[in-house]
Amino acid sequence: MRLLLVEDEPEMAAMLAATLRGQGIVVDSARSLAVAREAIRGAEHDLVLLDRKLPDGDGLELIPLLRAREAHTPVIVLSALGSTEDRIAGLDGGADDYLPKPFSVEELMARLRAVLRRPTELRMQPIMLANLSLDMEGRQAAVDGAPLDLPRRELLVLEALMRRSGRSVTRALLEEAVFGFDDEIASNTLDAHISRLRKRLADARARVSIHAIRGIGYLIRQAP
Repeated sequence: MRLLLVEDEPEMAAMLAATLRGQGIVVDSARSLAVAREAIRGAEHDLVLLDRKLPDGDGLELIPLLRAREAHTPVIVLSALGSTEDRIAGLDGGADDYLPKPFSVEELMARLRAVLRRPTELRMQPIMLANLSLDMEGRQAAVDGAPLDLPRRELLVLEALMRRSGRSVTRALLEEAVFGFDDEIASNTLDAHISRLRKRLADARARVSIHAIRGIGYLIRQAP
């Protein structure tokens, strides 16, 4: 899952980003409307967490731009503007939920899960390939029903491949699914993650194989 966090307060942004990454979520951070606009033009996100009081305007200005691109990306507003009128303005402005500051991280994560269940119910259903299953809502892979512990980025690689099983997945798409804008990516970082993922799958006797497609990327398919 890839999320855009639009928050200009450094400590709040760092705390939220760390919490979300700890839940296996790729986080792109923006501290202004201008950066947020560039972020939604440059990548697809599964959800946007949006502050309102930004240095260059009201965060609600971002929502019409999202909708104009026919993006049904859920938006949760996180704002110190918490009056009834403010919340009505946010919801009428296209937000899917509105959480006044201060809030508990536990409540935010519960609201995030609830909002994601609405438009992405099918996307969050477990994926199966041979004897390998992947439940991204529970962030758990399994082989023959036995849990397979995977680090966060290997789990994200596996999700991107399994959603397109039998088809080539470009390096660019894989990197977008796994790394945020602020992550430093060496030329062989993706290959290292895939190499370790292959070994874990083989050790668990998963009947799948990951193949490198020269000049393109990778694909996963059922092993012969």
